Amino acid sequence: MDFLTGIDTPFFNYFILPLLIFFARISDQTIGTMRLIYASKGMKYIAPIVGFFESLIWLLAVSQIMKHLDNFFCYIAFAGGFAVGNFFGIYLEQKISIGVVLVRIIMKEYQIELGENLKAAGFGFTLMDAEGREGSVKMLFSTIHRKKLKKYIKLVHEIRPNAFYTVEDIRQVKGNVFEKTKRASIFSRMNPLNRKGA
Repeated sequence: MDFLTGIDTPFFNYFILPLLIFFARISDQTIGTMRLIYASKGMKYIAPIVGFFESLIWLLAVSQIMKHLDNFFCYIAFAGGFAVGNFFGIYLEQKISIGVVLVRIIMKEYQIELGENLKAAGFGFTLMDAEGREGSVKMLFSTIHRKKLKKYIKLVHEIRPNAFYTVEDIRQVKGNVFEKTKRASIFSRMNPLNRKGA
């Protein structure tokens, strides 16, 4: 934003400049929220790249604040952009639905229809006995992609409208349907021992 230094009019100083700072702060804070989410989920390659742009935009905004310390409108724009940026960051993360979650369903009795509906929709689960305050209960665990959570909960509510459940973020999952099948390398295909009939 150094090219803005030479512009010095009341309209620019008290309207255009605060507006630019406001949108810059929204951008960097939205990106920053996403960076924290990526970092918390162990995405070590995406988080630094996102952090680079977050830091760059923040420095541009702060540099204009330092050059206009007597402009109270810039302070308001800076703080307002921070608040709105947090909102947009969380909203965007919810829309993207990054990662995997663990869903726990606690019920007095297990209904076979519930399990059949989950299986038919492609969801796996683990069922086990547990003890609650009022006696024996059933606990059903499922590890699913977060973007499929709404569909999963909808299936549960169709059978048990008042089901008690909890959802927990999972940082890492290995094995089963979440682990990609490893492709055979060109060297393994060339190995005679790996060919059919060998």
